[in-house]
Amino acid sequence: MPDWDLGQLRALAAAADLGTLDAAARALHVTPSAVSQRIKALEHQVGAVLLRRERPVRPTAAGEPLVRLARQLDALTEDATRHLAAPRVPRVPLAVNGDSLTTWLLPALAPLADRVVVELVREDQDRSAALLRDGSVMAAVTAERTAVQGCSVEPLGVMRYRPFAAPAFRDRWFADGVGRAALAAAPVVVFDAADRLQDRWLERAGVDPLAPPRHLVPASADFATAIRLGFGWGMLPDQQSDDDVAAGRLVLLDDGSGVEVPLFWQQWSLRTQALDAVADHVRRGARAALGGAARPAAP
Repeated sequence: MPDWDLGQLRALAAAADLGTLDAAARALHVTPSAVSQRIKALEHQVGAVLLRRERPVRPTAAGEPLVRLARQLDALTEDATRHLAAPRVPRVPLAVNGDSLTTWLLPALAPLADRVVVELVREDQDRSAALLRDGSVMAAVTAERTAVQGCSVEPLGVMRYRPFAAPAFRDRWFADGVGRAALAAAPVVVFDAADRLQDRWLERAGVDPLAPPRHLVPASADFATAIRLGFGWGMLPDQQSDDDVAAGRLVLLDDGSGVEVPLFWQQWSLRTQALDAVADHVRRGARAALGGAARPAAP
């Protein structure tokens, strides 16, 4: 097993995070030459180029696991230091899809706010696993059911999305029913270019997803607001639409099952008290909001 030098690993991670050797040097309080020498020594030990020397610098495929290792070692060091020195609030970077963030995740994590610094990175549930692979986050709420290398995975539950519209929008565009011709003409609200929820529902209805005009609104709360204001129809999770339906601000276009998105919890396969606490609260929140078969954190 290699005898890793923590200073070399930190130099590599700092360069990858900050984009230049100069910025890494400032963060580590050393010279750029020292950062370069540490990275070269690590490359010599591994026998591979670990950093692409471009602007910004980026880790190579061989470098990505070592960047992740550096971040994991820092997390473990921070966890140990908390028990040996003056109390310091631990940090847990976490990727989460916008709809979970808007609906159930923040209430789930609120009880930890005075004990853990949670750094939330909003990322689509289909893409958040990439942040685990490069070590940018320690855990993720993701649609990826296959465990990222070095991570564990477990199901959280299912978010069900159904098509909603403002009453006036429905009356204008679907006066004769929600048929193919009307769906091909009625404007639709999508989150961003990667959002396929509306496309999947249109395809199920036999409509070309590229036919209707598309409004892009890349923020979960604003996405729902755009639908309420009549920009177009769109897919919303039950947790985000129930109050608006009860108040008459939204109407359901189809009473079918909608589109179901299974969510999973992936986290680094290491143990820190802070990460364990975050995972346990996420499981509880998912069980309450999604009906997931959440289990408590292992002792």
